[in-house]
Amino acid sequence: MTESSIKNYYEILEIHTDATHDQVYAGYLKTKNAYSEDNPAIYSLMGQDECQQMTQLIDEAYSIISDPTKRQRYDQVKGLNTGNEINDTETKHKENDFETLSNSIVKDKVIPQSTNKNITKIVASNKYSLSYEVNQEFEDEIEKTSEYSGSFLKQIREYKKVEIQRMSEMTRVSKSYLLNIENEDIEKLPALVYVRGFVYQYAKCLKLNPELVATSYLFRLKKLKEQS
Repeated sequence: MTESSIKNYYEILEIHTDATHDQVYAGYLKTKNAYSEDNPAIYSLMGQDECQQMTQLIDEAYSIISDPTKRQRYDQVKGLNTGNEINDTETKHKENDFETLSNSIVKDKVIPQSTNKNITKIVASNKYSLSYEVNQEFEDEIEKTSEYSGSFLKQIREYKKVEIQRMSEMTRVSKSYLLNIENEDIEKLPALVYVRGFVYQYAKCLKLNPELVATSYLFRLKKLKEQS
């Protein structure tokens, strides 16, 4: 079994080792929902048995990391958050006691390679997921639009509840370029070939037709350049 197939409880919950209690709970809800039977997309990547295995791991991870005492013991055994160690006089006793809580904690949870690869796909998929209240009237307007301006793209981004920082992370395009695209600030934009790529990724992340959006936006930009 390779190192890449081993995950600790923090990785299972997709949180940092210094996560607060609220962040731990948020991570639990997010990952629990990702592997829920109510999420049909999950079954295109993983089988029911693998999903059940993951939900059990998520529950187990949360039961340990949400409990301050168990979490402290876990961190020490795993060599995590070493700046917050248990008193040396209690170490041996607590390590033995900790092993009785769950042998799997000391040994690590080992996830089969096939499952681990699917988890990576799902995490990547979640990165691009959108959560917003659908406005059918606006959806129809988007559907009928053939020319996308920067201001309309911004309107769609805000409607779909994607902050500019998250859009930057999703597209791997700097916030300044994204804002310049939305503001149609021609002087501050790079060569058109790069702008097209940026807008294509922007549209793709918003679940729009990227080819239509990029082509129409560039056409608009060229007209603005001619007029300036």
